Amino acid sequence: MSGEKIKATSKFKINNFIKEESLGGILLILATIIALIWANSGFYEQYNYIWNELKMGFSIGDFTLKSSLHHWINDGLMALFFFTIGLEIKREVLAGELSSFKKASLPIFAAIGGMLVPALFYVAFNYQDPVNINGWGVPMATDIAFVLGLLSLLGNRVNVNLKIFLTALAIADDLGAILVIAFFYTESINYMDLVNGGFFLLVLMIGNRLGVRRTTFYAIVGGLGVWLSFLFSGVHATIAGVLIALTIPVRPKINEQTFIDRLGTLLDKFKKTKPNDVSLLTNKQAHLISDIENLSDEAHTPLQKLEHALHPLTMYFILPIFALSNAGIRIQGNIFDLIIHPISLGIIAGLLLGKFLGVSFFSYLAVKLRIASLPEGVTWRHIYGAGFLAGIGFTMSIFIADLAFVSQLNVEIAKVGIMVDAILAAAIGMFILSRGNKKAKV
Repeated sequence: MSGEKIKATSKFKINNFIKEESLGGILLILATIIALIWANSGFYEQYNYIWNELKMGFSIGDFTLKSSLHHWINDGLMALFFFTIGLEIKREVLAGELSSFKKASLPIFAAIGGMLVPALFYVAFNYQDPVNINGWGVPMATDIAFVLGLLSLLGNRVNVNLKIFLTALAIADDLGAILVIAFFYTESINYMDLVNGGFFLLVLMIGNRLGVRRTTFYAIVGGLGVWLSFLFSGVHATIAGVLIALTIPVRPKINEQTFIDRLGTLLDKFKKTKPNDVSLLTNKQAHLISDIENLSDEAHTPLQKLEHALHPLTMYFILPIFALSNAGIRIQGNIFDLIIHPISLGIIAGLLLGKFLGVSFFSYLAVKLRIASLPEGVTWRHIYGAGFLAGIGFTMSIFIADLAFVSQLNVEIAKVGIMVDAILAAAIGMFILSRGNKKAKV
């Protein structure tokens, strides 16, 4: 395949990814608005009952696994979301925007700054309170679906290279958030369950090495083995999703040239078969099409196949249902008092100012040290706008807030800060980018 074809194919895949994320971001915004209206209407009791009080699960003998719908979404569906993130991270590191130092340097530097500086801002507001300070991880995250959903509103006024930069930054940011959750927001550990999880993870790795490509194998061993073990171990079950993703094979069963040669043979056979005079295929034609489908499956990597299948599910269902169940903040009392609380102020300052300064300064540093260069068509104005938009933490910030605070009141205060920041960061970021070039190259 020529360099031009590879470049065109890569751009096509990136554009499709951005379109899915953009629509997912719009659904996320709508779900958030619905949750806020629902939680502050006369139907709050129904909202609270559905997500927090209604227990779901099953019992087999003495074994019982029941919890609230909110818990199943955060520990179950979000594990699938983190699994998809793990697939994206693995793909980007092996063959994407993080696959070489030249490609990865700018978004990685920006992501590091966008994690460290917001955490420091939060600590500055809460260092005197041993309970509040535990939320330092909340302002470290970026919600790329939310961000790309907003950027889609600007159409072709936003250069596609800026969207790619933000996507790569968010993926590096997600990796940082995963490590923070694993090392700092894990409760007491049951080491026996963790050892069990490690054993099943080893089984998956061995299966990969032996050439097992069936997704059902990884689903059963990963879901019933690794995920359940982590669920009972105390290490957050979403980490299991990432670890399982790293065991998924990335090698196709046949190489590109073999695929082309065998496909050509099958197509020649198909051309030579005598067609029916009706709409139905002949038996020979049907068998040849099945052979082509099997051949295509052999040429496809299991990782990309899974990612393509799961990405729409996470964007169009898991994240909106997460927002619906988590964003319903019941505003009681003076909203201003909630906003000026140290937890809320720390999150707003961290996500709004910390992200902007961290992303912008570390990007500037990388360019000045000649470690990286700005993508084609991207100016410093774009980086500044992206820095503010990267301050929309939303999904991951809400998720970490639930882990960081024991008190439900502190969780609600944190969510208020996350919501206020999202509005401010979106408004400032969109204003800066909309004042740039009226029409960008896409």
